Amino acid sequence: MLLTSRDLPVPERALAVGAHPDDIEFGAGATLAKWAGAGCEVSLVVCTDGSKGTWDASADLTGLVATRQREQRAAAEALGATGGVAFLGHVDGELASGLAERSQVARCIRELRPDVVLGHDPWRRYRLHPDHRHAGWLVLDGVVAARDPHFFPDHGIAHHRPSALLLFEADEPDHGEDVTGHLDAKLAALEAHESQFESTMGISAADPGVERDRFRRRVRDRAAEVGRAIGVAAAEHFKLIDDL
Repeated sequence: MLLTSRDLPVPERALAVGAHPDDIEFGAGATLAKWAGAGCEVSLVVCTDGSKGTWDASADLTGLVATRQREQRAAAEALGATGGVAFLGHVDGELASGLAERSQVARCIRELRPDVVLGHDPWRRYRLHPDHRHAGWLVLDGVVAARDPHFFPDHGIAHHRPSALLLFEADEPDHGEDVTGHLDAKLAALEAHESQFESTMGISAADPGVERDRFRRRVRDRAAEVGRAIGVAAAEHFKLIDDL
């Protein structure tokens, strides 16, 4: 891991775009908590409804969608995000990265006017989940569309060019954010997604205490590993694109 830059200036506004509820917290939760604590207005956009986020074949999917929205709002609160949460509402597993979806993301960028945008790295090798790939392309394509005045003039909103793009889940990260002291907020936000304990976090109802401790340790150990690359106790890493 070769991280050649670290610690962007705290942005006035940041926008994180994730495929599903909980993706943003896994990828950038501690960084967003750090910035929010320093006065940054943090906003979240979730592309899909999370309706396939269960292993229960008989689950009430309408109820699951509502649950996952409540969990995401609770997670945003745990991060200290003050900019709100938007749900684009695409069906889980069926997200596309066409013009209509690109327009939605570009509109969010123009409306919220973030200095920094965060999202999935669509170039990650051997990625299985299509929603993560498509959400990544939407962030990239949405930034381009939002910055140039002749894309989507029907928005009726002034164009906006962010100063930086941070891609999480990157194979070749080059930027680290020191998140020492902010892992508790990341964990609180992740654990707000109770519907995902078994399927995503490996926390079963049979022995939740031990498995929750194991999950927390994995998150802390990973942050410590990344932190060593930039000489701090804990960090999150990203691919930085700042020529926008």
